[in-house]
Amino acid sequence: MAIPLRLRAAVSISIFALLLILPSCSAQDIQVVNAERRIDLTSHIIKVFLTLKVENTGASPASEILLAFPPTQVDHLAVVKAQVATGKRKKKTYTPLDVNPKELPDAPNGTKYLSISLLNPLAAGEAVTLEVLYILTHSLEPFPVEISQSESQLVYYHDSALILSPYHIKQQITFIKTPTTKVESFTVVDPTHRAGTELKYGPYNDRPPHSYSPVIVHLENNSPFAVVEELVREVEISHWGSLQITEQYKLAHAGARHKGVFSRVEYQSRPGHSGVSSFRHLLARLPPRVHSVYYRDEIGNISSSRLRLGALKSELEIEPRYPLFGGWKATFVIGYGLPLEDFLFESPDGRRYLNFSYGCPLVETVVDKLTIKVVLPEGSKEPSAVVPFPVNQYLEKKYSYLDIVGRTVVVLEKNNVVPEHNIPFQVYYHFNPIFMLAEPLMLTSVFFLLFVTCVAYLHIDLSLRK
Repeated sequence: MAIPLRLRAAVSISIFALLLILPSCSAQDIQVVNAERRIDLTSHIIKVFLTLKVENTGASPASEILLAFPPTQVDHLAVVKAQVATGKRKKKTYTPLDVNPKELPDAPNGTKYLSISLLNPLAAGEAVTLEVLYILTHSLEPFPVEISQSESQLVYYHDSALILSPYHIKQQITFIKTPTTKVESFTVVDPTHRAGTELKYGPYNDRPPHSYSPVIVHLENNSPFAVVEELVREVEISHWGSLQITEQYKLAHAGARHKGVFSRVEYQSRPGHSGVSSFRHLLARLPPRVHSVYYRDEIGNISSSRLRLGALKSELEIEPRYPLFGGWKATFVIGYGLPLEDFLFESPDGRRYLNFSYGCPLVETVVDKLTIKVVLPEGSKEPSAVVPFPVNQYLEKKYSYLDIVGRTVVVLEKNNVVPEHNIPFQVYYHFNPIFMLAEPLMLTSVFFLLFVTCVAYLHIDLSLRK
């Protein structure tokens, strides 16, 4: 009996080991039939649109497709989205796909990978078209690093004429869109063509895996390099009918640093030529039905703001006390109120939940560090947050007037936030309505005790005479 048992154990271990080392489909079994990449450099937030037609040339089905990124871009990746396209032209539909980091031990030159999980395994001989969007921040390098008030801003952009991929690419082409026609220089990798604001690399045929051809584009970009170094948004829930929002900003101009003396006379008299890379206005998109809006800094209230109310959104145009040039910074606070019924709901299991938008209200702005603090009513229990992307979550306490045990605060932190992160998130919690009576009863008790004390004092004779 000992020999058959050993034989069974050996066979089981062999099968298990075979399953571990036998992948569903190797990189050599996947090839990219056609790849098109479009890089948008019109803003300081770089958007890259990638279309891949992928074919399975192996015998085993493939359940994932890998995206490769050089190590210089990984730290600047803010968003990576993928979707699969089905149908043709007007009948084409798109289905979102999950994208997750992938560790491979044999990655050349520090290449990092992301895995796109397909809805259905790609069978042998089948092809699928994937649409990928990824966004890069802090990837435009100002050169020269310092400019005067009358100079335009020039930046370097580093990339590759060939699409970095772990697969063989039969045909590929790359388009780079620049803000203006002023391009100081660019690397030529034949065939390379330039027409107007578009730079075209390719087409290139039959490139092996991990092909890379570095290019540098030196171009003019005077768009506002608005970067919020730190933003703290506090969302305070009151079950008495209001939602109070307080946003504390540390804003900086991340473009080429300003050199020399600032002349306000020249800046105002020649708006099209002086300080073209600076910015003096910022637009914040707020929810509809906003009220009690204020905008202030350390000195006090700033009156240079305009609020436009609409049925679907509200827009607040703010103007700092001074225009921001490269390297300059400003701190300010924006606050406003919202009706509670638009954002607080009750789930079928009896829990309350807040449905609010993540991200930064300022348009075309990068946030290096965003902290959202959701202050729950006193007495809330079992809080939990549902966010559609990874964030750092923890709880803390906050004490306000008339609080006894303090209010639970759900803290959500994320770095490298872009406008594409402005999507709803939810915070769930249990709340007993009896806690709403705590503060009114406390105030009533205090006034009652004060009244009794006054009555007793008026009716007690404290004189020493008999």
